[in-house]
Amino acid sequence: MDRRLLILSGLASVAAGSAVAQDQPSPPPPPPGQNPAPTYSDDELTTRVSDFLGVTAESAGAAVERTFKDNGRPTGYVAGEEGSAAFVFGLHYGKGLLYMKDRQPMTVYWQGPSVGFDAGGNASRVFVLCYNLQYPDAVFRRFPGVEGSAYFIGGMGVNYQRADSITLAPMRAGLGLRLGANVGYLAYSRHRNIIPL
Repeated sequence: MDRRLLILSGLASVAAGSAVAQDQPSPPPPPPGQNPAPTYSDDELTTRVSDFLGVTAESAGAAVERTFKDNGRPTGYVAGEEGSAAFVFGLHYGKGLLYMKDRQPMTVYWQGPSVGFDAGGNASRVFVLCYNLQYPDAVFRRFPGVEGSAYFIGGMGVNYQRADSITLAPMRAGLGLRLGANVGYLAYSRHRNIIPL
């Protein structure tokens, strides 16, 4: 019975997060006459992922290839660090720089709650591929997602977060002791927020 209650509360939490995310206004389209944001190639990103996360080029290439197959070419990426912990309910906090071609890097913070069959803690370097992000300010919203993690000393994982037409694909390589799966959202902001809601 307790497991059913936990699952239902988790689904209600995701539904509430999705509803709040949907209540936020959609980002306006690029101004008339402005071309879509330039994209990155898989070669550019494989090298950057490998160097930033400290993983082999083969591992980075496999992760990048998978996200390219699912989503195409990204228009930007965030390189940063994150800490998270959970025992059924969890919290994520992170900070990084958003890079887009022909734009200056921008500092981005993220935070969010999660719920699920999840226990432990981890510290990760995070490389987030951003798809259909036409201008930097469009990232400042909530992105619901489902995540599974298995960090026993070290690990790498990829999941997807979607809001409107924007897809984020965080790749994490980290240290810690954590195992489980959870649902929740990450809210991206210009400033650090202590309360992750």
